[in-house]
Amino acid sequence: MNPSNNSSTITSFILLGFLCPREGQVLLFVLFSAVYLLTLMGNGSIICAVHWDQRLHTPMYILLANFSFLEIWYVTSTVPNMLANFLSDTKVISFSGCFLQFYFFFSLGSTECFFLAIMAFDRYLAICRPLHYPTFMTGYLCTNLVVSCWVLGFLWFLIPIIIISQMSFCGSIIDHFLCDPGPLLALTCTRAPAIELTSSTLSFLLLFIPFLFIMVSYILVLRAVLRVPSAAGRKKAFSTCGSHLAVVSLFYGSVMVMYGSPTSEHKTGMQKIVTLFYSVVTPLINPVIYSLRNKDMICAIKKLLGT
Repeated sequence: MNPSNNSSTITSFILLGFLCPREGQVLLFVLFSAVYLLTLMGNGSIICAVHWDQRLHTPMYILLANFSFLEIWYVTSTVPNMLANFLSDTKVISFSGCFLQFYFFFSLGSTECFFLAIMAFDRYLAICRPLHYPTFMTGYLCTNLVVSCWVLGFLWFLIPIIIISQMSFCGSIIDHFLCDPGPLLALTCTRAPAIELTSSTLSFLLLFIPFLFIMVSYILVLRAVLRVPSAAGRKKAFSTCGSHLAVVSLFYGSVMVMYGSPTSEHKTGMQKIVTLFYSVVTPLINPVIYSLRNKDMICAIKKLLGT
């Protein structure tokens, strides 16, 4: 069979998702529907709290509100289609729908890496350069940083995704719940080492450059905090950074397991679980982490809810 003729018949893919009996699919639908709604409510509450409470109109909270907005779209790029597949007998996604999901999922994930880096930079300035912080971290700079994260995130994987979409595919069954580059490249009629190397290199740079920036920022923060004479001052400084470090650990820990080593090393089941953790579970947990030890945010949310 001619590969090009075979590839011309690929107009859709089948996302196998989580294979289990019909009753299990319904149970998963209910579970992930609840997770999705809680994620929207949690991140939406942070956005509303920052918008309505004047005390939260500072760079730290503006970045947090933008991060919550990003999380809403990040989880929306995968979960609604996953929910539809739970109740579907065919589990089909169109060719264009698959690559749109691929693009938005990776673009939003890339944007999250950059956001975590500038949030660390903001904490570094606030703690290590407190006298210069108000004049340096202005609304203008904050806006530019936010826009840069979105633009850079949506351009990072654009070219490889366009090239992969133009390749010939000799299979249509993806053993995953989303359109991921590993399973997609495995379906191509001919191997493309250059594309695989480019994607791996971009993933490596995307993960390790922001992560290195975050680690350097927090090493400098730690050094500055340890010089604070009072225990109360050190506790306050650590509390402002603890939530962000927890989010960085959850996101980067799972993403590096997935993309920091060759895809072939991971079994399909492990790929699904790890991807599920950083794409669905982490956006659910983040609002809790950011609100749990933040008195200003707790007060703003209570005020928003009228309690």
